[in-house]
Amino acid sequence: MIKAILIFNNHGKPRLSKFYEHYSEDTEQQIIRETFHLVSKRDENVCNFLEGGMLIGGSDYKLIYRHYATLYFVFCVDSSESELGILDLIQVFVETLDKCFENVCELDLIFHVDKVHNILAEMVMGGMVLETNMNEIITQVDAQNKMEKSETFIFQSTRQDR
Repeated sequence: MIKAILIFNNHGKPRLSKFYEHYSEDTEQQIIRETFHLVSKRDENVCNFLEGGMLIGGSDYKLIYRHYATLYFVFCVDSSESELGILDLIQVFVETLDKCFENVCELDLIFHVDKVHNILAEMVMGGMVLETNMNEIITQVDAQNKMEKSETFIFQSTRQDR
């Protein structure tokens, strides 16, 4: 099961954090700092899996990550998850973001955090993987965007009628 999904930049600034277990806000911040410290000090040519930090469960959990340009994508998972399956999920997540934002960058994650969370919710819910087919995810996100646009149009037209 996925315990947390974290995205942070090269300087350790969190750009997305989604926890599937309850932690206090202080503990979440400590987990983010510890995870960044563990992942960022690793060499580029080493394995993308490591044991979780002490705050997120120690050796019972694994950190599986990918480093793309200026962003680290980190999934904290328990021992029941496949490392290669999670690496593939990270790849699908990044490719989906890339298609939705046309060459995704850190600013897209900052200014469109709601859309990023919607994409993530199409893929993972409650710590369980729901969908790994990028085309299906994009279809659902596009349908959601169309519905939002139609609601905005309806809301604007009713305001103009007054």
